[in-house]
Amino acid sequence: MANAINWFEIPAANYERATKFYSEVLGAELPHNEIMGIKMGFLPASDGGVGGAICYGEGYKPSADGVVPYLNGGEDLAGYLKNVGPAGGKVVMPKTKISDEIGYFAIFMDTEGNKIAFHSPN
Repeated sequence: MANAINWFEIPAANYERATKFYSEVLGAELPHNEIMGIKMGFLPASDGGVGGAICYGEGYKPSADGVVPYLNGGEDLAGYLKNVGPAGGKVVMPKTKISDEIGYFAIFMDTEGNKIAFHSPN
């Protein structure tokens, strides 16, 4: 098994607001599609990398109490983290060192009320 995760979905209460937030935080356009009645905004991922989407539809309810996905923060997550507040989210744990070997993480709340994290080596 190359990765413990091969796909993830972040629930949205307001699809347009959520996709705008992630587009602004990540500095990337999110391709959109509707699959089986679920609106999906696809987060950037390279070929062979783990992908995910912002999802809106029946059965998708944002929560700060469930699983916390860690988004790739690139070489230094501070670059993405600085976009969270201006895009409408809130940083709840600033960039914090885990260890020299593992790197850093930070936690934020998105516009939908989901608790999400970034991870980076620096």
